Amino acid sequence: MQATVALAGNPNSGKTTLFNELTGARQHVGNYPGVTVEKKEGTYTHQDFKLHIVDLPGTYSLTAYSLEEVVARDYLVDQKPEVVINIVDSSNLERNLYLAVQFLEMGIPVCIALNMIDVAKKRGIKINAEKLSTLLGVPVVPTIARTGQGKKKLMESAAHIVQEKREFDALKISYGDDVDRVMLDMQKEIEANSFLTDTYPARWIALKYMEKDEQILSQGKKLNPELAAGLEEMVKKVANHLLNTLDTYPEAMIADQRYGYIKSILKQGVIFQKYDQNRLYTSDKIDKVLTNRFLGPIIMLVVIAGLFHLVFTYSEMPVAWLESFFGWLGHGLYTILPDGLLRSLVVSGIIGGVGGVLGFVPLIMFMFFGIAFLEDSGYLARVAFMLDRVFRIFGLHGSSVMAFIVSGGIAGGCAVPGVMATRTLKSPRERLATLLTVPFMNCGAKLPLFALLIAAFFAEYEAAIMFGITLGAWTGALLVAKLLRVTLVKGASTPFIMELPPYRMPTFKGLAIHTWERTWQYIKKAYGL
Repeated sequence: MQATVALAGNPNSGKTTLFNELTGARQHVGNYPGVTVEKKEGTYTHQDFKLHIVDLPGTYSLTAYSLEEVVARDYLVDQKPEVVINIVDSSNLERNLYLAVQFLEMGIPVCIALNMIDVAKKRGIKINAEKLSTLLGVPVVPTIARTGQGKKKLMESAAHIVQEKREFDALKISYGDDVDRVMLDMQKEIEANSFLTDTYPARWIALKYMEKDEQILSQGKKLNPELAAGLEEMVKKVANHLLNTLDTYPEAMIADQRYGYIKSILKQGVIFQKYDQNRLYTSDKIDKVLTNRFLGPIIMLVVIAGLFHLVFTYSEMPVAWLESFFGWLGHGLYTILPDGLLRSLVVSGIIGGVGGVLGFVPLIMFMFFGIAFLEDSGYLARVAFMLDRVFRIFGLHGSSVMAFIVSGGIAGGCAVPGVMATRTLKSPRERLATLLTVPFMNCGAKLPLFALLIAAFFAEYEAAIMFGITLGAWTGALLVAKLLRVTLVKGASTPFIMELPPYRMPTFKGLAIHTWERTWQYIKKAYGL
């Protein structure tokens, strides 16, 4: 049996970790929102079934507010996978189930993975998976993606949905008499005119009009401008009524009713909280110091300076070993080979060229290892959060920070994925200003050159000089961004909202894979492989 399974879920729910565990794909799993920008594909085989797995971008909603939501929704609508595995964070169940409810409203076959069940247990949260499965009408399987616990049962549940070809009725939530009545009238108009019904359910289209979904509104105007205008007018009338009577909007009413539905589910013996819900957990206590308005930036600078110090200190010996090895090898071949073009080619060309590049590999490797630790521990997300205050002064967005870091904000990145990362920025002006300035960062191609010059002229102050070069790159990029934002790409800054993942101790396996992949990419680029 073969089928397509889509993995979907909120950022930081462990979605990509589960994908790697299922497919064996050697991909980096960063502990910050937005790491999965495009869908990734792999295969899971078990006994008599083979499942083609697609890892969709992390998203909080199916309303097309961001690129991730558009990509995820378009795939679900156009490709129609046989089943969607919705990975939810068990320690934040109420918030994570919001996306699950939207899947159910679309009538998509869903299987829920209660991931990070170990984290929930540590927080005194007990979840009755069987009760939740009964109330939602879909399979619910507790999992721990990092260790692979529960993955076999999860995939068996997904395969069972495919085998029985079960029809899933779309979930219908009441959004209040005012909204429900108008939605029913809209649904009749949509069905009578076959308006987008070849792609979407009629009630869901009405719901998207209520939420002012830009993608659906645009499709509707192209297909039937007259009917689309009529539907928008119906939404406008109910919006005015809600504003005058309840001081709210249809979008807010819909969100409130969805969360109300989720709460009603959880209160039926699904979740038990041992500790006070307002209790501060370890991550919250650490953040009170690390993201403090005054201490946070100082600690951030100390962490980055410490990273450079450790990199240059501990890479010094292996770099010297490689230099000695290639020097010994070159000298040996020089004495063996006769004088002429061959000796020049081998000693000066091959040995000298290979040694010149590989001599910096230990330094590059230590740098990547340090960055991987900061990413996977969750600290880089805090860096983005803190730098949003600074970036806003220069007309940029907090999400621009990740593009800068990926490009080499902490030396060793690459401008190409940094430019690609700007796709998550919603404002075209902020996106343009960011992608024009990320090449200022110290990418992996610049790092060996800087290391060579620093070693030659500032051997006693390597870490301090590298730290200064990094600050110089950031300063130059921000000044140019400010110039762009007050001249060519004027416009107001958009608000920055970011979920801070809990701190986690990275696994050595994950750090090793990440370090090796980036180091190997550096070697391949250096030799043009």
